[in-house]
Amino acid sequence: MPKRSGLSLIFLLISMGPSLAGPREGHPFFDELRFGGVKSFEREGNREDGIFVTGMALFDPFGRDAAEGWQRTALPRVHVGADLSTAGETNQLYAGFTWTVDVSDLFFVEAGIGGSLNDGKLEEDGMPGPKLGSALLFHEYAALGLNLDRNWRVIANIEHSSNANLADPNDGLSRAGVLVGYKF
Repeated sequence: MPKRSGLSLIFLLISMGPSLAGPREGHPFFDELRFGGVKSFEREGNREDGIFVTGMALFDPFGRDAAEGWQRTALPRVHVGADLSTAGETNQLYAGFTWTVDVSDLFFVEAGIGGSLNDGKLEEDGMPGPKLGSALLFHEYAALGLNLDRNWRVIANIEHSSNANLADPNDGLSRAGVLVGYKF
């Protein structure tokens, strides 16, 4: 898929993302919005250049924020996000489920799993950079967060996308960075 059409598809899917999970009565449409940057940390031959501008929207269709005790941890939120390259590397759109554990009023940890759509190289071409084997990949992430106040938070994020060896090649995408979030 050419880079231009891949970006167009990503923007189209992001615009459709909010229809994945609507608001509950008395709650805002978005539960949280996050923006920041991530960088590839793959080994030398598969590393991507530049920074990736990333954004994520989280929705709470299952009532996680209203739950108490173990249910608050067990209920996931729905996430939709994108990593957009500043250097012509692989862009990706991802969506899935996020589980958050509030360690204290100040700190939280998260894990998310789902799928992604990318516009990267699918087959070996002799050039550097990851070869993904498929435009559809599994996507997972882990994060550590700091609540700055009731609404603002800072999140250290690590993410990985790959085809789980269901296609060949399977170099995958591994990125880490920092996001700023606003929780409604």
